[in-house]
Amino acid sequence: MTFSALTILVLGLVAMSIVVIGLWAYSTANRLDRLHVRSDLAWQSLDSALARRAVVARAVSAATRDRLDDSRRLAALADTAERADRADREMAENAVSMALAALDPAHLPPQLVAELADAEARVLIARRFHNDAVRDTLALRTTPVVRLLHLGGTAPLPTYFEIAERSASATFGHGDRALPRTSSRVVLVDEQGRILLLRGHDPAVPNIYFWFTIGGAVESGETLRVTAAREVREETGLELDHSELKGPMWRRVATFVFNGTLIKSEELFFAYRTQTFEPEHAGFTDLERRMVVGHRWCTESDIRSLAATGETVYPQELAELIDEVNIVLARRVEPEVRAIR
Repeated sequence: MTFSALTILVLGLVAMSIVVIGLWAYSTANRLDRLHVRSDLAWQSLDSALARRAVVARAVSAATRDRLDDSRRLAALADTAERADRADREMAENAVSMALAALDPAHLPPQLVAELADAEARVLIARRFHNDAVRDTLALRTTPVVRLLHLGGTAPLPTYFEIAERSASATFGHGDRALPRTSSRVVLVDEQGRILLLRGHDPAVPNIYFWFTIGGAVESGETLRVTAAREVREETGLELDHSELKGPMWRRVATFVFNGTLIKSEELFFAYRTQTFEPEHAGFTDLERRMVVGHRWCTESDIRSLAATGETVYPQELAELIDEVNIVLARRVEPEVRAIR
């Protein structure tokens, strides 16, 4: 039995089509698996943010015991939200949000107000990341071909998590309570892979020290890159071309009290490789001279050791992020901005 050239061509095309479809199905199944993992991790992050908010809500409850009924109700709602099943979690968390929105911040200590606002901001960010992950998973999982071939397996479809979003200022009822500030920060890395950190304290709280990267607030008319280069020059004496900065690579949102002012800070982080040098602080402002007490080039183990002594390092995940910084610096393409703590 012989085959004509046309028959061989057709069989070849069929075989090639089967291979291509198989490769596509395999690739799509792997991509779906990664998306499901991403959704699961995003939910864990959101669950952690909601749990932290519940802890802060109970602290608020303890601070408002002079209004016993409201105090007990807030604590009970926080407990209910933590114990709620996934199906009932949205309703329970919305009840907590409504109770927190009804608070008068004038009756709360400023530090507790800041903690509450920060907890709300983290919930907001985590919820958006979670819903983005769910959206991407559903977009692929619900396509006709994927459903026909059952490429999603038996994994349940992820679901959105919808609770009321409020800004950090809305968390405590008064739009002018928190001062918004956008900052550019720079992770300076030397040839040994160490990161330059400054050590300082809140001028109003002189006995509690923390470590932080170079950077400061964006001034009127400046771009993020220009601000970053200026802050490096003022805080270290190092002159650099802002176009050589890599990033921004990270975005950090935090609400805190500093020098008696409640600040809602949005920080964008750049990376820059340099030779080791001894920083000069001639460009410090009066406030920076009062708050900064030292500096240090730190390895990953140094950063972990500093944190172990009880002195917080900002950003809080910096030790885990050093490898990512080196990857960003090695690549020619600009990184995508992602949220950090």
